[in-house]
Formats: sequence, C-alpha cells, structure tokens
Amino acid sequence: MKDFKIFKRKKNVIYSTILFPLIIALGIPLVINYTGARSGGIPPVILPGLLNAFAFFFIIGAATLPTAIASYSLVGEKLQKSMEPLLATPVTDDEILLGKVISGFLPPIIAIYAGALLFMANIDRETFPVLGYLFFPNLNMGIILLMVAPLASLLSVELSIIMSSRLNDVRAVQQLGGLMVLPFAGLYVAAEIGLFSIDAGTLLTVSGALLIIDVFLFILSKATFRREEILTRWK
Repeated sequence: MKDFKIFKRKKNVIYSTILFPLIIALGIPLVINYTGARSGGIPPVILPGLLNAFAFFFIIGAATLPTAIASYSLVGEKLQKSMEPLLATPVTDDEILLGKVISGFLPPIIAIYAGALLFMANIDRETFPVLGYLFFPNLNMGIILLMVAPLASLLSVELSIIMSSRLNDVRAVQQLGGLMVLPFAGLYVAAEIGLFSIDAGTLLTVSGALLIIDVFLFILSKATFRREEILTRWK
C-alpha cells in the first residue's frame, strides 16, 4: 500500500505510465490513416503484418514502464529509513518481495491493457474498410496481452528490485532499468528486417524464455534480499 502511495505522489511516474500506452493507442491509428490518405491506402496484403508488428510496442511498454515505479521500491525505503519497522514484523522475505512486485506490476500492466483496448478499437475503425473484417482482437494480441506483456513486466520489476537492493540512487536504478528496452527493441527491429516474423509461434517462444528468466530472477531477488544486511548497513 505504501508503494502505491509513492506512485500517486510521483507525477512524472503517473504521466509516463499513462502517456506511453495512450500515444501508441492514438498515434499509430493516426499514422495509418494519414499514410492511407496520402498513398491511396495501405495494401491489404501488407496491413496484417504491419499491425501485428505495431502491437509489439505494447510489449516494449510493459518491459519499460515498471522501472519508473519499481525503482522507488527499495531505494525509497532506504532514503526514508522505513524498511526497519517492516522487518521487525512477522512478515517473511517472500511476502515483502511479493508486495514490491505487485506494486510495481499492477499500475503499468493496467495502463498497457487500457491502451491496448483503445488501440484495437481505433485500428479496427481505420482498417475495416480496407480489410473487410475486424483485425483485432486476434491470436497474436491475445498472446501479447495474456502472456508476453505480463512476463516482460515482471522481468522489469524483478530487475529493478534487485538493482534497488544494491544501489542508493533512484535515478541510477531508472537509467539501468531503461536498458530493458534494448532486447525487446532488438527483437522488433529483427522482425522488421525479416529475420523472423512476429507470429504466435515466436510470441510463445518469447513467453517461454521470459518465464524461465522471471523464475530465476525471483530466486535471485530472494538471495540478494538479506534482512541482517539491511538492518546493519542501510543507515
């Protein structure tokens, strides 16, 4: 609950969490509308692949937005010296870490889902006259929203918590967490240049890899979260 209060006080965190999905949800349909008006319409053969590629931006958002919140998770406790009273309670390390994960995970993923719903509605409005059917929701978007995006978001949160346990500067954690965009942006670029296609098989493979990494990072976060060290060194 305390982490959610921190989230509400940080206006820049709120703005970034809301604006990114909103820009994707409104901006890409406008680009498609503008491109179609200028060129006489995007060919129906090209449009499905293009739309599936655009949907990948929600994975990138899910992987990067949590760093703005999760970076305050343990670093904020250090700066405010508020972790010691919590550690004096019967709450276990697993419960503390789970609370940190939930507070960093829920706001961004809710924003991603809201943005995705708006995105799909706007895309369908723009492309129905060309395709003759509603493109979204489809299997790819289902896998993105139900599997890849949540797992990418958990990855970001867990990495931020691990870094927060070792660093004393919120900005340093945010900057390092921002590097989360690189592997997902790399996947997007690789798909755009034709190294592979963003289809259900690819998304399921990415989901499996993220699940393995998430489990490993949760185990690692438990190993780096030491009560005795916090009580003696976080001064």
